[in-house]
Amino acid sequence: MTYCVGMLVEEGLAMIADTRTNAGVDNISSYRKLHVIDRPGDRVLGVCTAGNLSVTQTALAMIRDGVHLNVGEEPETLETAPTLFRCAQLLGHALRSVRQSIGPALEADSLNTSASMLLGGQIAGGEMGLFLIYSQGNFIECGRDTPHLQIGELKYGKPILESGLAYDTPLAEAVKLGLISFSTTMRCNVGVGAPFDMLTLKRDYLSGDVRRIEEDDPYFTDLHDQWTRAQAHARRQMPAPPWMTGPRLAASRG
Repeated sequence: MTYCVGMLVEEGLAMIADTRTNAGVDNISSYRKLHVIDRPGDRVLGVCTAGNLSVTQTALAMIRDGVHLNVGEEPETLETAPTLFRCAQLLGHALRSVRQSIGPALEADSLNTSASMLLGGQIAGGEMGLFLIYSQGNFIECGRDTPHLQIGELKYGKPILESGLAYDTPLAEAVKLGLISFSTTMRCNVGVGAPFDMLTLKRDYLSGDVRRIEEDDPYFTDLHDQWTRAQAHARRQMPAPPWMTGPRLAASRG
C-alpha cells in the first residue's frame, strides 16, 4: 500500500508520495513513487503512482519510450506532449495498455492489477493542473471546490485535507496540511511510511523544488509532535457530554 496526495491551490502545487511497498508483513521495501520532469522554463511535471508496482513501472517505461495515441501519429512522451491534458491522456493510455497486456497473467495468479496515478504541474503557455488517472485510463481533474486529490491509502489523511485545505490556502500551509495527513496515515497503517518525496511548484514559475523528507526530519518530527499536543489540548477544552456531568449524574450514582 502507499499514500500520495496532490494539492492545487491559488499559489501553486504540492505533491507528496511515500516510498513504502508492502507485499506482506515480511516483505516491505521502498521504491520511489514520485517521478518528476523538471525542464526550467518549459515544463515541470510530477507523477505519483499507487497500486500494482509492476503495472505502474511498466506504464512509466512505456511513456519514456513514447506512446502512439493514434495510428500514424508520432510517438509522444511527457517531455514532448504539448499540454497537461495530453500528458494525462498518454498516462491513461499507458496504464490501460499495460493492464490489458499483462493483467490476465497476473490475475490468473490472483494478483491485484489495479493502479492509479496523480499527474500535476504546468507546461509553458498552459494552466497549472492536477489530474487523477484511473486503471481504466480515464481521469478527472482537480477543481477549486476540492483542491486536492489522493491515491492509495487515502482514508486516514482525507479528514485533515477536507477540513483545512481551501483554494486560497497559502502553498506553505498546504504543505503543512499534507504532511500532517501523512503523519496521521502512518499512525494508522504500517503500509505507509517515510521517507516521503515532495514536489512544490509556484504557479507560472516553471522551476520546481524536489526534496526527500526522512522519518527523523526535524521539521516533520516537530510538526507531528505539535499536532499531537494541539489535538490533546483542543479535546480537553471541549465540554463534556452534559448527561455525564452535574447533579443528575451524581443522583444516578446514589
